[in-house]
This record gives sequence, structure tokens and C-alpha cells, in this order.
Amino acid sequence: MPDRVSPLAPFGHETFRNIWVASLASNFGGLIQAVGAAWMMTSISDSENMVALVQASTALPIMLFSLVSGALADSFNRRRLMITAQCFMLAVSALLTLFAHFELLTPWLLLAFTFLIGCGTALNNPSWQASVGDMVPRDVLPAAVSLNSMGFNITRSLGPALGGAIVAAAGAAAAFAINTVSYFAPITALLRWKPDIPNTTLPRETLGRAISAGFGYVAMSPNILNVLFRGLLFGLSASAILALMPIVARDLVSGGPLTYGVMLGAFGVGAIGGALMNTRIREVLSSEAIVRLSFLGFAASAAVAGLSTSTWLTCLVLLVPGACWVLALSLFNTTVQLSTPRWVVGRALSFYQTATFGGIALGSWVWGLVAEASGVSMALTISSLVMLVGAAVGLRVPVPQFGAVDLDPLNRFNEPLLKFDLQPRSGPIVSLIDYTIAAEDVPEFLALMSGRRRVRIRDGARQWALMRDLEHPEIWTETYHTATWADYVRHNQRRTKADQEIWDGIRRLHRGDDGPRVHRMIERQTIPPKSDIIYKSPPDLHH
Repeated sequence: MPDRVSPLAPFGHETFRNIWVASLASNFGGLIQAVGAAWMMTSISDSENMVALVQASTALPIMLFSLVSGALADSFNRRRLMITAQCFMLAVSALLTLFAHFELLTPWLLLAFTFLIGCGTALNNPSWQASVGDMVPRDVLPAAVSLNSMGFNITRSLGPALGGAIVAAAGAAAAFAINTVSYFAPITALLRWKPDIPNTTLPRETLGRAISAGFGYVAMSPNILNVLFRGLLFGLSASAILALMPIVARDLVSGGPLTYGVMLGAFGVGAIGGALMNTRIREVLSSEAIVRLSFLGFAASAAVAGLSTSTWLTCLVLLVPGACWVLALSLFNTTVQLSTPRWVVGRALSFYQTATFGGIALGSWVWGLVAEASGVSMALTISSLVMLVGAAVGLRVPVPQFGAVDLDPLNRFNEPLLKFDLQPRSGPIVSLIDYTIAAEDVPEFLALMSGRRRVRIRDGARQWALMRDLEHPEIWTETYHTATWADYVRHNQRRTKADQEIWDGIRRLHRGDDGPRVHRMIERQTIPPKSDIIYKSPPDLHH
């Protein structure tokens, strides 16, 4: 049995520790700003839907732009991307502070500012989450993800109450100003970090091709697809509590901004408890059991919060969804990271963020509409029923257990010497691999090739096919296409140590004297590349 990893083990790594502390300061500012924005909306608009849209406007950019941000995180220097995102959010927050100070904000202008801050978050998050695996070893990664969640929720336990006090004492503009200053901490920490950048001779993937490769990887990874679907359901249903909390504070318990801050603080305290218990709970319960309990915890809490008129009862109840929020989201995040090799981890995380935050954005809007039409109590009651459905879905679409597969690069591929002087952009490239397979080995060979097809397409191959020679039935030929020579090399460099079992099994079944015969070919057309050429007179095809 592997040694138990301490929940605090990631703090033994200096880079992670420094950036974690800086993120703590920034998160304080962000939550103080969130309280200011949500409460300001209640003072400049009477619409429950507009209040709920404050959270939606922050989550929507993450849904819209995470795919692009994930591709950028895997293609560019992640540290520079994070610095750019932090500087952008600093500038937007400074403008928000000025507009609030001079009383120029309208409801839609406030949503525009929170949307832009969400855009900065969308650019930052895939790079930050993908960089955690660069700061700590793989065996410490689950603890690092939990500490990130705990750090955010430490600030959630104190920041909202502090934000409520600041808004009550000095107004929303002061909350926005504090958030502006808080961005200097992560910017300073990131400027001090000097990560090791792997050397590569390959040109950078285009943005469209990088997104396509990420989509192909996720589409051929059933475990990740299950996580995305459950994350979408979780965000869609669980967002009701956070989106409607300002209305609960104002209408159900007749409180003010300080009450709202205290409620968010209670949610944060529960989240800290969830993060501290995370390692122990994972040792006792399966991943699917944790997710189901998280859905059920949210469902019960939403139902009670919708009926409660007591501030303290509501705060006590909010401890439960706080813990469930961290348990579920950190598990989703860790499962995606441990199911993904480093070359595509930013894109895989961006798909996860798109699904989860898309659910949060959509849910915030929907629950706001329901609250406006039927009241906040009814909205929370209906949301609790949806959460029960989310728990039941796990019977058919379970979240997988953490895998022990080794997704480090195999590093056995050597670029072949060619007689042609190909450029990286030359292509398309067609690869053919010939195997000699005995009749009694065909069933096992086909089963292995099914796995190989999944790996090929997952790593960027196109038009994969397996053919059998009609005159020599023992000869089988695997074919696949890549768009360019650079894509061919990149495809083969993506092979992981976990994939080698399939490769070794196929080579074991090959009966030839040498290894499987590989043909690498480049497509060439015998007609002009454009088929819409108009001839002045019919061409003479006899000469």
C-alpha cells in the first residue's frame, strides 16, 4: 500500500508555497469585490434576475473562453499568460473602482465590468491549474488541488464578512479598490518564478489545431467525459445557493450586506472543513460516493435554506454545501489532471471548466428567473430536486476512481531520417504499418487494435483504418493521416508509458522476422489543388 501523503505535503515545494500565499491575498480581494458587486446590484436594481446575473456574468466568460485559454496554456508560456491575465484584471478593477467612486455605474455597466474580470479569470485558470503539476510531483497533486480549494475557501470564510463590513462602512468603491491592490501579490510571485521550459524543435500548433487536438483527446477519453457531464450537472444545480444568497440575505432573513458576508463566510468555513477532510474521505469512500453525497448535501441544504427565516440557522446549514462544494470540485479537477498527460492538461482542464462554469452560469440565470417568477423559496426547493436527479445520474454515469496509470512521455520515438527535405508544414502525411498475424491470434489482435485506434485518434491522428490483405490474409495494414510532418512527429511524441502495453502486445503478436514494416508517405495530387478552374476551351485529353 503506498505511503499516505500528508494534506500539507505540497507546502514543502517553495514555488507552490509562494504562489499559494499570493493567491490567498488575491482571493481575499476577489471575494471582497464579489460582495461589493452583488450588494451594489441590490441597491441599483430591484430585479432578482439582475442580482443572480452578477454571478453568471463572472462564470459566463469561463464557459465561453476556457477552450481558447486551455489551448494557449498548452502552447505558450503559462507563467506569462498568468501575468498577462492578472495585469488585465488589475486594470479592469481599477476602472470599476473609479466608476463606482464617481457613481457612474448602471446595472448593465456593472455586469460588463464583472464580465471582463471573468474574462481575465478564464485566461488565468487553465494556466494556473495546469501549472500545479509543474510545481509538485504527481503523487502530491491531489493534495495540492485540495490545498488550492482550501486556500480559496479560507478567504471565502473571512473575505465575504470583511467585504460586507467594508461595503457597509465605506461603500462598494472601497471593496473594488481593495481588490485592485490585491492583484499585486500574484503578479510579484509569478515574476519571481522561473519554471523549466521544455525544449522543442517543433513549431507551435495553431490555435484552431490545438483546440481540435484537445477536443479529440477528450472525446476519446470516456473517464474525462463522465467527469465533464457530472461537473455540468453539479454546476447547473448547485449554483442556486450561491446565486440566490444575496436575495436570501435580503428577503428571507431581512439582513444587509454584513449578513450576506457572514453567510458566504459560513459557506467558506464548511469548505475549509471539506478540504481538510478530503484526503481521509477519499481513503474511505469511492469517487462516485463522494460526488453523490455532495449532490445530496446541497439538496438538503437548499431545501432548508429556502424555508429558514433565521440567520443563524441558515448560516449553520450553509456549512454543509461549503464542504460538498470543495469535495466535488476538487475531485473533478484532480480526476481530470490524473487522467491527462502534460501536453494536453491545459486543454482538458479548460473543457472541464467550460462544462462546470457553463452549468454555473446557466444555473445562475435560470434560478434567478425562477426566483423572480415564483419567489426565492420555491427556486431553492426546485433546485434541491434537480440536485437529487444529479445524484441519481451517478448510477449510469459514475465518476471514475483515480487511476494509477503513468502518463509521462514514453520518449522512445526518434524522428526518422528521410530522403526528402521535408519542412515541418509539409503534408498531408499518410502512415502505413504492416503486421503479420497468425489466424489464431486475430481476435486478440483486433482487441488490441481497438485500443490502438483510440490512442491514435486521441493523440491527433485522422482517418485511422485497419485493412486486411485479400491475397495474403495474414497481412494486416494500419493506416492513419496527419496534416503535416510536424503533426506526425508531435503525434508520436505524445505516446505515454501507459500506452506502451498496447504497443508491446501488438508487437508480440507480429510473426515477421523483423518488426512491423512502417511506410511514411506524403500525399500528392495529380490535378490542380483547385477544382473550380474554368477553361476557355475544353482541354485536349489525348496529348
